[in-house]
Amino acid sequence: MRVTFLGTGTSQGVPVIACKCNVCRSLNEKDKRLRSSIMIEVDDNIFVIDSGPDFRQQMLREKPSKLDALIITHGHKDHIGGMDDIRAFNFILKKPIDVYASIYSQESIRREYSYVFAEVKYPGIPQITFHTIENKTFYINNVRIIPILCLHYKMNVFGYRIGDFTYITDASFVSEIEKDKIRGSKIVVINALRKTPHISHFTLSQSINFLYDINPDKAYITHVSHQMGLHDEINDELPSFIRVAYDGLKIEI
Repeated sequence: MRVTFLGTGTSQGVPVIACKCNVCRSLNEKDKRLRSSIMIEVDDNIFVIDSGPDFRQQMLREKPSKLDALIITHGHKDHIGGMDDIRAFNFILKKPIDVYASIYSQESIRREYSYVFAEVKYPGIPQITFHTIENKTFYINNVRIIPILCLHYKMNVFGYRIGDFTYITDASFVSEIEKDKIRGSKIVVINALRKTPHISHFTLSQSINFLYDINPDKAYITHVSHQMGLHDEINDELPSFIRVAYDGLKIEI
């Protein structure tokens, strides 16, 4: 299985145009973070988790040959704002794209893209087929996927485990029952927005404590805001088994 980090950033705390902060001025490409999303290639399948506003740019960069499914963590704009651009895959593959999402995420998508679900459809609109995710194991083309129910403040969001890999974004709390689903993963990805407290996201120290508890072989931090600072400086503060992910990073599992 190969995992590609399509984006590792967030809309939270992104500086305005003409900002002169250290992150904006950095010449290190690892400090250029698009909105958080990953692509998973497993058993001849290509899945993408979340389609934020940068989805088109991410797909043009990685050039996937197909898209077998889009899997949604939750319905916030920075995670579904690019779904209109699946129409390119509709055109290439000559079929609707399968979208796996909770009922609540589906409601957000229906509001955001009402024209997709109109009774009289405009030519060329995105074509999708919804599949409802609940907090129980499901399969896509015989690939086993385990949802991890998390809280994003008071909002339910899903992380996902596929084989020995677990991906969680936009979480501020994970129960012990859900942590047990993660244990044994060789690689865990977890969000860390910044170092100071936030109402709906793990801080860096909270994510580190979470990862010490889960104890994977390797871990990556994602959904990183500019408030966290520079990529290399953050890495210098982390335990050796934890690294900050960056856009375009590929890992084999």
